Amino acid sequence: MRALLAILSCLLAAEPAGAQGYPTKPVKIVVSSSAGGSPDTQVRLFTQKMTEAQGYAWVIENQPGADGYTLLMASAGPLYVNPTLYARLPYDILRDFAPITQVSNTPNILVVHPGVPAKNVQELIAYARANPGKLRFGSPGSGSSQRPSGELFDAIAGVQMQHVPYKSSSQMTNELIGGQIELAFQNAPLVLPYVKSGKLRGLAVTTRTRLAAAPELPTLDQSGLAGYEFGGGSGLLAPKGTPVAVLQKLETDARAAIAAVRDQFAAHGLIAVGSSAAEFAATLKTEIARIAPLVRASGARVE
Repeated sequence: MRALLAILSCLLAAEPAGAQGYPTKPVKIVVSSSAGGSPDTQVRLFTQKMTEAQGYAWVIENQPGADGYTLLMASAGPLYVNPTLYARLPYDILRDFAPITQVSNTPNILVVHPGVPAKNVQELIAYARANPGKLRFGSPGSGSSQRPSGELFDAIAGVQMQHVPYKSSSQMTNELIGGQIELAFQNAPLVLPYVKSGKLRGLAVTTRTRLAAAPELPTLDQSGLAGYEFGGGSGLLAPKGTPVAVLQKLETDARAAIAAVRDQFAAHGLIAVGSSAAEFAATLKTEIARIAPLVRASGARVE
């Protein structure tokens, strides 16, 4: 998290690029997750299409430049969770950044270890009620979409599960496969292979629509948790002050590229969005407000 905060601070210090003749050199994107993570997979898919269609190069890096040619590809943690989780942030996602487009809605899948005696969501709820506090769900830390997914499940289902934080998604998934924890709400692209192989049992998805890559999995709303909806999501942003003409070009090009790779996103368990900048700005506000009570209810707080 400290590295991400440093990146965001550098982005805010960057000098906005001029609009005339933009771009005149490769555009960098800082991704708020490690290589191989869900945002990283998404950005590689649609920037490849943008390079093919528009002819200018996109460079995915873990360190920002200082010339205004650096954008941010952020996941749910920096976008929606951190504004409530952190008592002090060196940035304000609504004030300091210009939304370009929401790239995706990233579903989480409720997965359980095969040893858990539940074949569907209602059986899991019954087991949790009969064994309060026994079930442990993992997440890669409080500033992720996975923990609020679990907290929302607890609230709607009326159960109490233990949260177990991990340093990374891969560590959490490995512990789940090994039986050290019972379940997780894991990003679909990262856990679908284990569901398909039988190493984990998928019970439902957290979005309001089923996944094209796993149509057999119902949604949690369809499984009896009326109104349940939680998608991780990723979005593309620029430092505030980036010229309007540049933002408009980026929005147009990115939305076209996302539309072109919609099927590839679906194959990875992702839902392509490609919203307008105005729609993404509205989503940021509503999701921060919706997730804030879940973060507070969890008791998680970083001073």
